[in-house]
Amino acid sequence: MSSNITEIVNVTRDIAWEPWAVQYFFLIGLSYGAFALTLPGIVFGSRKWAKASRSALLGALICGFSAPVALLSDLHSPGRFINFYLYPQPGSWMSWGSFFLVAYTGLLALYAWAALAPDLRTAAAEGGPLALPRRLLGAGTRPGLVRALGLLALVAAALVALYTGMETMLVRARAVWNTPLLPFLFLATAFAGAIGLTLLLERFACGNDRATEVLLNRWLAGTLAVVGALGVAWWVRGLGGAQPEATVLAQTAGSALWHANVVWMLIALAAPFAVAAVKPGGTGWLSGALALHAAWALRWVVLIGGQDLPKTGAGMYHFVIAAGPEGWAGMIGTAGLWLLILIVLTTLLPWSGALGSGTAAVAGGSRS
Repeated sequence: MSSNITEIVNVTRDIAWEPWAVQYFFLIGLSYGAFALTLPGIVFGSRKWAKASRSALLGALICGFSAPVALLSDLHSPGRFINFYLYPQPGSWMSWGSFFLVAYTGLLALYAWAALAPDLRTAAAEGGPLALPRRLLGAGTRPGLVRALGLLALVAAALVALYTGMETMLVRARAVWNTPLLPFLFLATAFAGAIGLTLLLERFACGNDRATEVLLNRWLAGTLAVVGALGVAWWVRGLGGAQPEATVLAQTAGSALWHANVVWMLIALAAPFAVAAVKPGGTGWLSGALALHAAWALRWVVLIGGQDLPKTGAGMYHFVIAAGPEGWAGMIGTAGLWLLILIVLTTLLPWSGALGSGTAAVAGGSRS
């Protein structure tokens, strides 16, 4: 009697989505979330949102211009991006996203120009070394154009939010990603992070208005409550046997790393909620920084941690951040680019105070 031995060899693969992807999802989420915050004051004319919307516009521009750079870096070869347009794939959310992203950033830039052009003209009249570029970019007040571009950019922003959630959710091989709640979690945390970013910009670059800080902190607390409710819904689905949430719970049940991830996420969400809810005034710098951390942490746990769970075989993969461009150097470089854009925009146009002459015309000057 003979016996056969079957040997199974499993290959450990490098992760497909590196920290560049986390940076892209983080920055583009901040951008479309901050853009949404510009609408009450700039498009719909709310006086109490005037300063918040102006600060949010600065955040939307900085993140909107830096996010595509992180995306191109994640492709490792910028030329690959051209293939999305040369060979479009109607059945691919990633292919659609390449068009949505260009539409969003283009419309965002035009919307910002239309809203701020009168302020640029006013600033040019003051003279100085920047008078010429301000004069070239400046223009008169055009409320109808601002409103039209704002609504078009809103559609594009919604499409970007949709595709970033869907292209991840549809990856069935990654149980952490393949949940119908993921697009909603990305959207809610993007909005929370955008509020946090606006709080920081309002504090350090746009005037530090206490009423605006309180307003944003209250919205931050409400948004984080929604994120918490989505997290509870995910957990209940897993306990109820719904796939793929139940698969994730089973795979991570004995993992100390994933237990630490859960604790990290709970603290990351609870800390800014507590600060914003208990003391909304005078704490914008803290709640804002904590909210940004929460938005980034969720994307890191989902996108990088989700690849720690093997598609085949047993055990966990353990990702170690590299020191080079694909790791720490890349993340630091992205932060440097973000800071450079901030310096350029705040040098070109003062951002402190309420809505300028161009956006005030859209606001109508009378609505609350």
